[in-house]
Amino acid sequence: MKFVYILQSDDAEHFYVGLTDDISRRLEKHNAGEVPHTSKFRPWHIKTYVAFADARQAVAFERYLKSASGRAFAKKRL
Repeated sequence: MKFVYILQSDDAEHFYVGLTDDISRRLEKHNAGEVPHTSKFRPWHIKTYVAFADARQAVAFERYLKSASGRAFAKKRL
């Protein structure tokens, strides 16, 4: 099972989209500062996540959420 997740920083201005097999372990890494891209805006919490049985669909959805139209979709719908 693959999970596409959206994290939100406590300041509510920063978001991060990622893909993982284990959401809780990945969130711990983000909050521990082990992910360089997210270490500046800690702490993070999970805003939403979507589970996929097909890894290719998960990768495609993550890529979409990182696009301009995907960010707009996520902001409005997720």
